[in-house]
Amino acid sequence: MLAIRIGRRRAAALATAAVLTGLAAPSLAANTATATGPAAKTTADYDDTYYKDAVGKTGDDLKASLHTIISDQTKLSYDAVWDALKTTDQDPADSGSVILLYSGLSRSKSSNGGDTGDWNREHVWAKSHGDFGTATGPGTDIHHLRPEDVGVNSVRGNKDFDDGGGAFTDSGGSLTDADSFEPRDAVKGDVARMIFYMATRYEGGEGFPDLEVNGSVDNGSNPYIGRLSVLKAWNDEDPPDAFEESRNQVIYDTYQHNRNPFVDHPEWVEAIW
Repeated sequence: MLAIRIGRRRAAALATAAVLTGLAAPSLAANTATATGPAAKTTADYDDTYYKDAVGKTGDDLKASLHTIISDQTKLSYDAVWDALKTTDQDPADSGSVILLYSGLSRSKSSNGGDTGDWNREHVWAKSHGDFGTATGPGTDIHHLRPEDVGVNSVRGNKDFDDGGGAFTDSGGSLTDADSFEPRDAVKGDVARMIFYMATRYEGGEGFPDLEVNGSVDNGSNPYIGRLSVLKAWNDEDPPDAFEESRNQVIYDTYQHNRNPFVDHPEWVEAIW
């Protein structure tokens, strides 16, 4: 029943996104090098090729298979992340701007940096959770790095994710309290799927920490992020939309050459966790 429910919600979300995009401007894919060819592939195409060793598995077996598949990637330097995000997070209505993750604002691509009013590189899996910093690997993996306003990035800090809290400047509907952060509704599922990607990709090899999702919101510098039950609910409530799917495709085609499997198969979250 979960797979059927997710499928219906996903179809509705994609249909809505298609209508809105058609009214506003060309889609993100139309503004990238992936507008034709590989971008036209369906999830079924990747099930027969990219995911062939994972399809049909559940639990730890599925997670292990996905880890092996997505660990075959091209790693970026931290400096290279700037230019990558200008493509992956390009505003569909303005090719000169990017969409900021938590606030939803559109900001000029050239306004990247560390000053007030700039956007910078937000680590959705806070880099202090596991203390990997900006090391090539988890610290530069653009599947979880997103543009965000400098001030909003500071408000989020290294807080775990949970429901509740109050608004703040340029929050865009996101909320925060003393120990947690709740992103705006439109990207709750995006955040959850980025977290589940990181917990699958980084399992303690290559000198990196073993990242895991747990039920806490006070994880500090431990290699954990919560709250698991809330992240699972967000994945269910906010299925992948056209922007998120296009972003996944651009990363695969142009930059890291690996995919976030939970964007392609959000039902795999429940199958593993």
